[in-house]
Amino acid sequence: MSDRATLIVGLDLATVAEARSVVRDLEGLVSFYKIGYQLAFTGGLDFARELTAGGARVFLDMKLLDIDNTVARGVAAVAAMGVSMLTVHAYPRAMAAAVAAAQGSGLCLLGVTVLTSMDDGDLAAAGYGGDSGALALRRAQQALDAGMGGIVCSPLEAAAVRAVVGSDLAVVTPGIRRAGAGADDQKRTSTPGDAIRAGASHLVVARPILNAVDRPAAAQSILAEMQSA
Repeated sequence: MSDRATLIVGLDLATVAEARSVVRDLEGLVSFYKIGYQLAFTGGLDFARELTAGGARVFLDMKLLDIDNTVARGVAAVAAMGVSMLTVHAYPRAMAAAVAAAQGSGLCLLGVTVLTSMDDGDLAAAGYGGDSGALALRRAQQALDAGMGGIVCSPLEAAAVRAVVGSDLAVVTPGIRRAGAGADDQKRTSTPGDAIRAGASHLVVARPILNAVDRPAAAQSILAEMQSA
């Protein structure tokens, strides 16, 4: 893991044309982008190849979870694309299959612990006992044991997760909002500075940059807070 935290801009957009416009806006400031379901299903996988060919880094946020063979085949296909990061739900068998399939590649596998849009009530409704923090820590330990490259967790759990996984694994935190900004549909959020101080290595930011009137200024502001932290 690098000593300097990295900003990843989430391209949570409806079309590749919109995503390409964001990348142009942020040229020279940002070189790491997340592509999730929305863009992936409208040409985003080809756009991921385009970005990597141009020297950018790509985080595919696919949150894989399936039978072992299907997870393994999916991971092998993603590894061949040349992207940098891929998410897998942090279930032990899925992670073990993913790690075996990614052997020898440069793909960093991230175990998704608890979504930042969920709180303890949501977990209870889904049949989980305990709270979100305890579940995140259990998943983090399982990801470490499986040989994953990093963890995705809320910034509120970053310090505790960092204590579990040590200094080598990536701790990737979505749910980043500037002080005083609205949380949108996120429930467990934090500021860029607080996330860095808690031990996050990568901050994923989408709407606070995508929806800004001046996207480069918004990105620069977040980068400055990260650097100061």
